[in-house]
Amino acid sequence: MTILERTDTNAVAHLRLNSPERLNALSDEMIAALQAEFDTLKQQGHIRAVILSGAGKAFCAGHDLKQMTQGRQAEDGGKAYFADLFARCARMMTSIRDLPQPVIAQVHGIATAAGCQLVASCDMAVAEAGTKFGVNGVNIGLFCSTPMVALSRNIPRKKAFEMLSTGRFIPAEEAERLGLINRIAAPGTLETETAELAQAVAAKLGAAVKIGKQAFYAQAEMGLDDAYAYTGEVMVENMLYRDTEEGIAAFLEKRSPDWQQ
Repeated sequence: MTILERTDTNAVAHLRLNSPERLNALSDEMIAALQAEFDTLKQQGHIRAVILSGAGKAFCAGHDLKQMTQGRQAEDGGKAYFADLFARCARMMTSIRDLPQPVIAQVHGIATAAGCQLVASCDMAVAEAGTKFGVNGVNIGLFCSTPMVALSRNIPRKKAFEMLSTGRFIPAEEAERLGLINRIAAPGTLETETAELAQAVAAKLGAAVKIGKQAFYAQAEMGLDDAYAYTGEVMVENMLYRDTEEGIAAFLEKRSPDWQQ
């Protein structure tokens, strides 16, 4: 069985975590498979949007605790293994941000701990009604410090800290209100709604979305004046694209653009 399945539909790549018996846990193998696909996608300009989903009854239950327990058997108590694990996981998570394509999480069941981090690391997320989200490591004595990085950049700090320190799960409605997800899909419509969002993104000029995604995250870490100066330069670069010129002309002439990229 392939632990990570990929299906391409036109300009959309769909990655499905396929370890349902382990609730799609982020095992060493899963992290490696995701990293390999993200490295590949970064070079595939014909793909303009990515969907990330999970097989079975859950999106992702976080790190593989059984595997982590085995890592403790080393002479150092697992220190080197854990340091390597969290570094590999962080690289995989930040690879989502570095991709030129927007990544949409298609979430159902539960997204817990590093699984919630995975949702927060995606550019957008659609969740099925009834989905629950949590960073609940504190319930077993492990504060979700690495998931905290992505979560606290998605939702208000006090709400993030409450989730982290109490282990409380939040329903999809609260996740949408806080900004962790974009929308809630009615039962039976999750795949359709996510695909429609992905297709809407994929229909746009890929070069413009690529430069825009990069600028979106870069400016968010800058002060106001620096952000305007930087994004002004990005707009200038974007305006000089041949396909942007064609897009403006097509709009003014009320026709479909003839984009080459």
